[in-house]
Amino acid sequence: MKKQYYLSLITSIILLSFIVSCSKDFIEVKPEGRPLESTYYKNEAEATAGLVAVYDGLRKYTGGFNNMVALSNSASDDHVAGGGGASDGFQYQVLTNFTVDGANMEISFWSDFFKGVYRANLLLQKIPEVNMSQNLKDRFTAESRALRALYYFELVRMFKNVPLFTEPVLPASMYDVTQANPADVYSSIENDLIAAINVLPGTVSDAEKGRFTKGAAQALLGKVYLYQGKNSQAATVLAVVNGTVGGNNQYGNHLLSNYNDLWVVSNKFNAESLLEASHASTSGAHWWNWGSDADEGNSYNVMVGPREFVRNNTSVPDLKSGWSFNVITQGLYDVMNGDPRFGATILDVKALKIAGLANYTPGYMDTGYFLNKYCPRVSDVSTGPGATELNYRQNTYVIRLADTYLMEAEALGATGTRAQALLDAVRARVGLSSVPVSLQAIKLERRKEFAGEGHRFFDLVRWGDASAALGSRGFVAGKNEIMPIPRKELDNTLLRQNPGY
Repeated sequence: MKKQYYLSLITSIILLSFIVSCSKDFIEVKPEGRPLESTYYKNEAEATAGLVAVYDGLRKYTGGFNNMVALSNSASDDHVAGGGGASDGFQYQVLTNFTVDGANMEISFWSDFFKGVYRANLLLQKIPEVNMSQNLKDRFTAESRALRALYYFELVRMFKNVPLFTEPVLPASMYDVTQANPADVYSSIENDLIAAINVLPGTVSDAEKGRFTKGAAQALLGKVYLYQGKNSQAATVLAVVNGTVGGNNQYGNHLLSNYNDLWVVSNKFNAESLLEASHASTSGAHWWNWGSDADEGNSYNVMVGPREFVRNNTSVPDLKSGWSFNVITQGLYDVMNGDPRFGATILDVKALKIAGLANYTPGYMDTGYFLNKYCPRVSDVSTGPGATELNYRQNTYVIRLADTYLMEAEALGATGTRAQALLDAVRARVGLSSVPVSLQAIKLERRKEFAGEGHRFFDLVRWGDASAALGSRGFVAGKNEIMPIPRKELDNTLLRQNPGY
């Protein structure tokens, strides 16, 4: 997918009229003095290009240097920022020690998701007049609403106090915009997802993998309910997604039998995946257009690899050197030690170095433990024309079935036969025996199952456990549960900074 990086919401609203399509199907239209949006969306091809542009926001999870997995991992107790020094990737350093404020909060975490909202709103406005079948109009509308819901969910759980846009807003109007009640934002998210679920297909063809399905929208709705404490509603919709515990759901999804298969880079859109962000190694991205439309790679791979890695024995994974961000803490190492998922999750390069099997250069805050799920493999290095560091092709799970299993178990109050079966199924998949279901057991299982996938910080906040887990790192209760709004987004507007910042 074509990607674009803009520095602020206002700038993005101005520039987003220039819609782009997939890298292989770039649509070049000359506006000839008029805004492109006024002459675009005339036919199915142009509407498809607009929909692709709405999907581009999924790249934010692991695309570009400033991505969601790196943000949430840096702020969790399972990782520290790492990198090459105290000023390297400064955004992540201030998240790790909770010195983040409006002045140093990376603006793209706000603007990129609002860019996706704007694109969705624009397509939703234009779609009724597009010359194409009503069935396609309905599907494009449903997908746009589901994506808008996803982007708003990320915004509201990250910043809480955000403006609510359900139609395109002119740049001049931005100065008069105020923040909405978070409950109203959540209500809008729910309405979008419920409407989308009624239209989206249960399954898609191989050529359409990566597009929203009914099950993906239901899974997201269940998650949205859970984050609001609407446990009964969450349990109901997640049960529809999960179906018979341990078997195939109505859409053909099931837990993969081998946990390690989740991290085989070529195993994209597998049966456990409900929604994932797509990446490619063929975009030819270079340093001068990193994060732009031409960049389709997964940047998180190179970010988490050990620095100057050299293997001395073929028994050691053949890694490409990286930048040593998001190194794993001793706390997570201790929790994972002995768990069957340890090897897929943690690569103990320090131990390999001591044994003489490999060598690396320790980076900042080094523990010697690296996130194996995303470590860059030599076998995955792009042979295309771009910078190899920027063109990794590993996709990223946004929601997978193990997630909906454990969310449903939690929504059921962590009690009862079905909650027990859901927890047992996740454990049995990796060869672990049953343990009595409880909220504490589910919390621990989530930490192990999804280590390094960007869930931990938001889980801690949702459970009210962040202060206890992160207080020693500088976390302040009543403040750091949400991020500060980037100061540049507040200048000359009616928007107000979040409390404590």
